Amino acid sequence: MLLSVRRSPHQKPVQMKRQGTLTQMREKGKTPGNQLSDEEILSLQEKDFRLLMLKMMQDIGNKLEAKMDTLQETLTKEVQGIKLKQEEMQNTITEIKNSLEAANSRIQEAEERISEVEDRLVEITDAEQKREKRLKTNEESLRELWDNVKRTNIRIIGVPEGEEREKETEKIFQEIIAENFPNMGKEPLTQIQEAQRVPYKINPRRNTPRHILIKLTKIKDKEKILKAAREKKQVTYKGTPIRLSADFSAETLQARREWHDILNVMKGKNLQPRLLYPARLSFRFEGEIKSFTDKQKLREFSNTKPALQQILKELL
Repeated sequence: MLLSVRRSPHQKPVQMKRQGTLTQMREKGKTPGNQLSDEEILSLQEKDFRLLMLKMMQDIGNKLEAKMDTLQETLTKEVQGIKLKQEEMQNTITEIKNSLEAANSRIQEAEERISEVEDRLVEITDAEQKREKRLKTNEESLRELWDNVKRTNIRIIGVPEGEEREKETEKIFQEIIAENFPNMGKEPLTQIQEAQRVPYKINPRRNTPRHILIKLTKIKDKEKILKAAREKKQVTYKGTPIRLSADFSAETLQARREWHDILNVMKGKNLQPRLLYPARLSFRFEGEIKSFTDKQKLREFSNTKPALQQILKELL
């Protein structure tokens, strides 16, 4: 705060003294406000004091202005740096966003393709299942048709090779009937349509004789002969054991062979096993007749019957 100083007639010597002091300051190279002591400032005249204060304020203003310029320049650079980093971050974010969108697009395309493949696979699976079902149905129909063709046939197994050279194959069959079923031999049998060895050619690698195939005209005669053979249990030809069996297609024969070991074990346990057409196992257990079309169903049943499970433990 500047104070006005009242002039007095008695102050002239003081003014002269202040002028001298200012002159001395100039001679000594001092400037107002620069290294002035309190006594020197008090010795200044009002005009010089005001000039000094203005000079000091100007110096302070210049310094403040310079500092403000420096500060503004620094802030401007920092703001520009922040903006630059912000732009870089924004660009990075944009790139990441674009990458994510591209990845999502690829994932969506992949999911659509996977879905198409799955749908196609389901179609193929359904078609394959239908094809297999039709094939199985056709095989069953063909097997039944072939079994129907063979339904009047009897296979004679175990007759030595060469017997038919001395006598006709039909004669061999008649001798077997007479030897094993004398009562049946007295009854007139239906006419034999065909009698021959099968297969037609001998396989040198097989030591067992070929089967003799007898084709009758009536199925009731075949069933009567096979029933008599089962009841007799041991059929012979000239005292040599042979077997009589029904004639089936290769598929039916294979299915029936699957039960061979189980049949033998059940016979030993007196379970009265039988094979029903086409390949159904039948036997008596706990006073009831049981029948099964495959081993899996028999296994499931035996798991509920410890006694039967023990009998079949090595076979299922």
